[in-house]
Amino acid sequence: MQRDKNDNAGHIILPLVNKTEENVVFPLVLNVISRFWGEEIPRLEIEKRSSTYKSFKGIVFIEGLEIIEKNLNLSSIVYRGSISDIKKRVNQGFPVIVILPGIGDIVQFATIVCGYDDNEKRIITYIPEPDSYGAIPEHTFEEEWSQDDYFTILVFPKDMNEIFKNDLFEFNKSNRIYLETERLKIQGKFQESQNILNSFINNSDPSNSEYKDNTQILCLLAGILNEQNNPACISIYEKVIKINPKYYLAYRGLGNYYLKSKNFKSSKEYYLKAIEINPKRFGPIYKNLGIVLLELGEVGSAKNYFKKYLEYVPNASDKENILQFLNS
Repeated sequence: MQRDKNDNAGHIILPLVNKTEENVVFPLVLNVISRFWGEEIPRLEIEKRSSTYKSFKGIVFIEGLEIIEKNLNLSSIVYRGSISDIKKRVNQGFPVIVILPGIGDIVQFATIVCGYDDNEKRIITYIPEPDSYGAIPEHTFEEEWSQDDYFTILVFPKDMNEIFKNDLFEFNKSNRIYLETERLKIQGKFQESQNILNSFINNSDPSNSEYKDNTQILCLLAGILNEQNNPACISIYEKVIKINPKYYLAYRGLGNYYLKSKNFKSSKEYYLKAIEINPKRFGPIYKNLGIVLLELGEVGSAKNYFKKYLEYVPNASDKENILQFLNS
């Protein structure tokens, strides 16, 4: 790790990994950190697991964590981080994976924090290009990171576990459950995922409190209910927003639910709140808002949001239909 003479900046040098090595069960960030720790990538295991998700376009993170923990000399902790925590990890020599808002038609993505500069007030992130790193203003980084409730993954050699024995990692257990039940949802096992989430959230045991207040767990359950058009999702989304008023996905989820329920006024309200939090995060939200505004008779505003949709998703599959409407 490189550090400046004032000890106000740290920067971990990470190996360069080609973006083409991204895999549905083994994301680029895990590939990079595995190599950083000198581990050989278990390609056969990755290939075997990824065959299950041929039609899925995202990342099944729990699969990747299981791969490194079962096949490599690595462990992981999944928790709710903070700016001070990631600086501490960098100082210890540990790069940290964080989940940040996406752009275009990607709602979120994973990156690696590999450094910081207190003089410049910037967080340094990994970019898979030669001699390239992202230097994000600290306040901007924290603002965006908060939209996914500071979701953090720490990967380290198993023989270094002792280093963390006195550290408190908030939501470590419940975030692992979140990733495991998310996998069930991706596999189409909605009822099984829902049952597990409900069992943790509704458990009256005081030691289970971290499940009741974990926005990842709550929003996943709300999303499953939303897909069933179950109005029970409303109160859960509202609880997420009460815990974290910047939790983008809860506002988007409510917008989607009210759109399907034909409560267009409420749908508009929540879509606009999501856009206020982050106007660049997810292009398709502008299309949905355009549909809502058409239903409300606000044709001019609807056209403006359809234009925004194409601005953020220029290669959208329905681009021609949108253009025909805009030119009509």
